[in-house]
Amino acid sequence: MGQDRLGQLKPSQLRVLIAVADGGSFSEAALQLQLSQSAVSYAIATLEEDLGVVLFSRGRYGAVPTPVGQQIIERARHVLHLIEDIYQQANLAKGFEGGQLRIAAFRSAATHILPEVIAQYCQRYPAIAITIAEYDDRPDVESDLRKGKADVGITYLPHAPDLEASELTQDEFVVLFPPDTALPEPLTWETLTTYPLIMAPDGDSCDAMVINHGRQYGVELTPTYQIRSDATIVNMVAKGLGAAISPRLAAEPIPPGVQVCSLPEPIYRIICVATLADALLPPPVFAFMELLKESTQDALDPSNKTSPRQKAQEMV
Repeated sequence: MGQDRLGQLKPSQLRVLIAVADGGSFSEAALQLQLSQSAVSYAIATLEEDLGVVLFSRGRYGAVPTPVGQQIIERARHVLHLIEDIYQQANLAKGFEGGQLRIAAFRSAATHILPEVIAQYCQRYPAIAITIAEYDDRPDVESDLRKGKADVGITYLPHAPDLEASELTQDEFVVLFPPDTALPEPLTWETLTTYPLIMAPDGDSCDAMVINHGRQYGVELTPTYQIRSDATIVNMVAKGLGAAISPRLAAEPIPPGVQVCSLPEPIYRIICVATLADALLPPPVFAFMELLKESTQDALDPSNKTSPRQKAQEMV
C-alpha cells in the first residue's frame, strides 16, 4: 500500500470490520456498535474498495470472512491493540492532568455501585475523562477487558484466569414472590418449586449459579418464562405471573407489595473489581480502584458484625 493510501485506512473502519467478524452479520455489528446497518455496510464496502479485495462472503446466514478477509481481520486486531497501547502510554505520561478512565460493568453494579464512587472520583480528579459501558452479564465485561476496550471491570466470581480481581462486596440471591402470596416460614425448596419461575434466557451466568446451587440440594429449577430484562422480570412478579430468583442489586427497585425471601440455603454473588492480568495501568485507574475498594470496605470488615445478607440489603 502506498503512502498516499495509508492515510485512508481509519481505526473506525477496523472496528467495524472486527465487529462484523465477531458478530457474524452486519446487523449484529450494527447493534454492538450502536450504528445503523447501512453505516456498517458502507464502512465495509469502502474498506473493500480501498483495499481492492472482498473481505466477507454475504449470504442468508450472515457474513463469513473470506481467506484474505480473515488475514486482514487478524492484522486489524493487532493494529487496534497498538493504537490502544499508544493511548495507554500517553495516559501514563499525563497522569492526573488528563487521560481517561474506561469502566465496564454489569448493569446492576453500574446502577447501584458506581454512581457514588464516580461522583467522588470526579471531585478529586476533574481532568480525567470517564466512560462507562454497562452490560447484561459479566462475559461482556470481561471481553471488554481482553479487547482493550476497558481499563477496569466490575464483575463477579468466578472470574476468568487471565484477570486479576479483588472482592468488593456480597450480593445475596433473593426470591421474589407476588403480593398477597401466603408463604410458609421458613421457605422450603418444595414450596419454591410449586411456583412458575421467571428466569433469564439460557446461558445467563447468575441463573447458572442458582440452578447449580439448587442441584446441590436435589432441586431442579426449571423456568416457565425466560426474560432478559431484570426490570421486566420483577414487574412480572409484581403482576402475579410467578416467582423469580435474583441478586438483590439486580432486583432493585423492588415494587411495593412484592415479597422478598432468602433461599432455603442462601447463596451470594461475590462482586469484584477486575483488570487484565499484567496490564500496564495508568495512575487514574489505580486511583479509581482504591476509591472503589474504600467505598465497600465496611461491608468486608471482619469486625463488622452485620451478616452478609444484611450487608447486601444495606448497600441498596
